[in-house]
Amino acid sequence: MQLTNITDINGRIELVSGLHIGSGNTEMHIGGTDNPVIKNPVTNEPYIPGSSLKGKMRSLLEWRAGVVGITEGKPLGFKHMSKLDGAMVDQGRRILRLFGGAPEGADQDSRLVTEIGPTRLAFWDCALDPAWVKEMKDDKSLLLTETKMENMIDRIRGVAEHPRNTERVPAGARFEFRLTVKVIDDEDLLADILRGLRLLELTGLGGSGSRGYGKLKFTGLTRDGASLMDALAATEI
Repeated sequence: MQLTNITDINGRIELVSGLHIGSGNTEMHIGGTDNPVIKNPVTNEPYIPGSSLKGKMRSLLEWRAGVVGITEGKPLGFKHMSKLDGAMVDQGRRILRLFGGAPEGADQDSRLVTEIGPTRLAFWDCALDPAWVKEMKDDKSLLLTETKMENMIDRIRGVAEHPRNTERVPAGARFEFRLTVKVIDDEDLLADILRGLRLLELTGLGGSGSRGYGKLKFTGLTRDGASLMDALAATEI
């Protein structure tokens, strides 16, 4: 097993609808929002954590592979591979190559661990595109986040109850996207990566997706400078 290359996939994530990735802030602030988004503590600008992208993309590929029931909702690991059959075996191996698998005790198949090798993908935090930030700041009426008011409607009385507000990054926001890929023995896992990115476009990211949040699209996507946009558009899930 030999590391033969490290490639970069770069581009932009553009929001089609407002995005909420929570900060986990449990403090109450007078005049603040109930659900703030995660922000860079230095710049106070919202960003997309690499862990959010990795977790969602891995989950989607595991659902597509049909292994979620077998793993009982847990991330696919080496201990689950003996329970897979048919096409799930190859797909499971590809998922483990891309995302890795945590050590799970002495009963795991050491030969399989050696065969799979190291995690191939490294997801980097996605900062706001500086050009988009400048556009917002140049227009004094535009902000980097918005507050969306929501409530529940009483079905019988037809009145709003339990009002709440949620902070979102607005539609149209652009984030810088970077994904680093380790290539072992000249393998080609690009089709699996593009499928994962396409699934992200189709299903969205962050919370409240069933209420229209988190729709996104990739733009200007390249691998080592060569465009991937046509390949992404042609990717079947």
